[in-house]
Amino acid sequence: MKKTESMKTVSQENRGAILETKMDEAQLAALVRHQMRVVRQGAESLIGEEELEEKLRSSILTEKPLIVKFGMDPSAPDIHLGHAVALRKLRQLQNLGHRIVVVIGDFTGRIGDPTGKSKGRKALTDREVLINAQTYQEQIFRILDKDKTQVRYNGEWLEPLELKEVLELASTITVARMLERDDFQHRFRNNIPIGLHEFFYPLMQAYDSVVLEADLELGGTDQTFNILMGRNLQRERGQKPQAALFMPVLEGIDGEEKMSKSLGNYIGVSEDARTMFTKVMQVPDTLIIKYFELTTDILPEELDRVKEELADGGNPRDAKLLLARTVTALYHSAEDTQAAENFFAEAFTNRQVPEDVDVLQVILEKGNLLDCVRPLVNGGYVGSGAEFRRLVAQGGVQKNGERVMEMTETVRSGDVLKVGKRRFVRVEAEM
Repeated sequence: MKKTESMKTVSQENRGAILETKMDEAQLAALVRHQMRVVRQGAESLIGEEELEEKLRSSILTEKPLIVKFGMDPSAPDIHLGHAVALRKLRQLQNLGHRIVVVIGDFTGRIGDPTGKSKGRKALTDREVLINAQTYQEQIFRILDKDKTQVRYNGEWLEPLELKEVLELASTITVARMLERDDFQHRFRNNIPIGLHEFFYPLMQAYDSVVLEADLELGGTDQTFNILMGRNLQRERGQKPQAALFMPVLEGIDGEEKMSKSLGNYIGVSEDARTMFTKVMQVPDTLIIKYFELTTDILPEELDRVKEELADGGNPRDAKLLLARTVTALYHSAEDTQAAENFFAEAFTNRQVPEDVDVLQVILEKGNLLDCVRPLVNGGYVGSGAEFRRLVAQGGVQKNGERVMEMTETVRSGDVLKVGKRRFVRVEAEM
């Protein structure tokens, strides 16, 4: 993973020197304040703020990292920047020197988390859990530092529990408290069955926090009930309760709907640099700061400068270029990021037909655009022939910089087609 020089973590650089000189209260307070700003930046809410501040003070003084817990859903799909919001925050906490523990719910996955569902989620088999977990790990380590991340499977401590221990665990919460969950309330009122085993999912997740002695747990707002239950169970077991940090939903590049592959408004973490850079440049101006907060590792002090420049009348396009540069550099090399920026400038800013584009192999039978439909669909440039025809009708297809008006437009080897807002292909005719 690439990291720009401007993204260095101030706390790590200064911590050792300050401790050696017997840090005074003002220096300690400044470090705590900085770390709290990093934690809060972009967050939806933080519960246990004062407790977390005290834990950070102790962590800095003792040089003992906090234990930050993150539960991984073993049914998670491929990751896009919306999924990566929590992972980016975890990376920031890693940069501050804290220890990330990713908990893979191999045991709880067999129960099925009912969160936000109108009916119970289908439980996963052992094989499904392990396959999904392996795929997910391969993706999260594009963001997290693998050497500084501990991966644990909660079956390690949940499977050995005896019935007596399970009953003791169940005694820490009432049925009335469980039914406070919105999804359970909805199902109860509408006579939708609730399996007794579903009550154990939040209990098991809470028990994970006890075993790990977590100082902070991170999750989405849909996990509020489960994470707060971890705080309660830790108190029951005589531990200092974990703070709870909740991250918001990220809108897609359309600026309206939640980022989603099905809506086509997503930016995938595995996409090539050129596509990623171009998609980030489509983010609405109103979401520039939110994207900085949720999709990059920018420090609060640096973000302050971006906000000040925009407030002073700076061009949002300049801020967006910095955003695209920063996001792309997190997942690609400096060389690929620069090449992506050059491509964007050539293709979109200067309105030129770029030289370095994908090659589309085409057998020219009719010698017109109709010959390109199947290769474009097979190559993933459009979803279907019908979609391509709609683009042509709407003026969304160009040939060598000129709008294509009809499907019968002549096409020759060497022509460059622009399909939609960001796809360029050079036709190469097969003989």
